[in-house]
Amino acid sequence: MSQASHMSRTHLKESSNVSSSQNTLHRYREMLREPFAEFLGVAILIIFGAGVNCQVLLSSVSGVSSSPKGDYLAVSFGWAVGLCLGVWVSSGISPAHINPAVTLAMATWRGFPWKKVPGFIFAQTLGGFIGAAIVYANYFHAIDIFEGGSGIRTLKTAGVFGAFAIDYLTNVSAFFSEVLGTAILKSTAPPPGLFPLVIFLVILGISSSLGMQTGTYSPLASFSLNPARDFGPRLLSLAVGYPSTVFSFRHQYWLWTGIMAPVIGAQLAVALYDTFLYKEDDSILSSKL
Repeated sequence: MSQASHMSRTHLKESSNVSSSQNTLHRYREMLREPFAEFLGVAILIIFGAGVNCQVLLSSVSGVSSSPKGDYLAVSFGWAVGLCLGVWVSSGISPAHINPAVTLAMATWRGFPWKKVPGFIFAQTLGGFIGAAIVYANYFHAIDIFEGGSGIRTLKTAGVFGAFAIDYLTNVSAFFSEVLGTAILKSTAPPPGLFPLVIFLVILGISSSLGMQTGTYSPLASFSLNPARDFGPRLLSLAVGYPSTVFSFRHQYWLWTGIMAPVIGAQLAVALYDTFLYKEDDSILSSKL
């Protein structure tokens, strides 16, 4: 074999290896695009939502701000903007569920592949955790002042991350409120291109009209309606030093109101909508009705 022939074969082999590596990288990139879009969408939602919670609550005490910065209307707008932008960023790359309850409902009724569900839910929950971590990094000095000392963490400020029902509300009523809110959220069917705007209006309306009671232990209200919105930030609060009561509150409130109620609400909403209104072929009911 001549030296030129050997060098040519070596070059071809190296080119083949590079091409194979590039193809592998491309496959992994394509596989992760949708989950990462869901991760980013939830992270943006929490940055704006938990961020406005912190700004409104923490600015209400002297030493943090010279005057209060916002009220419940600001909280409503903050969460609406967060969800709108989260959907806007992720749509076109992923289905823009940015909510495990929505992902499960789409898999149950609209043919979304079940094999994608675990990756979506993990990415959404991680987005909630990282979004809350960013907000905490931005506001932990103010939290120290509000709580009365460095490192003190109580339920007085835990509500800026996870959702906690107001004192007078019974557990059954809290569950009903979360099911109702999620059902209204999932019942929307905006025309193409208007999804982020419609989501903004829906969340603003739900927050302004129905959000007070399953909001936070603090004077704010930031209901769940989304397991990733509640569980991710709640897990972050435990990780940074909040007491274990953030999970044991009201006999695992986080589980039955933060996770189960939104899942049930989304399932009911899609089932009813597809039964009576939806006309597209992707619903499992389209071939049965």
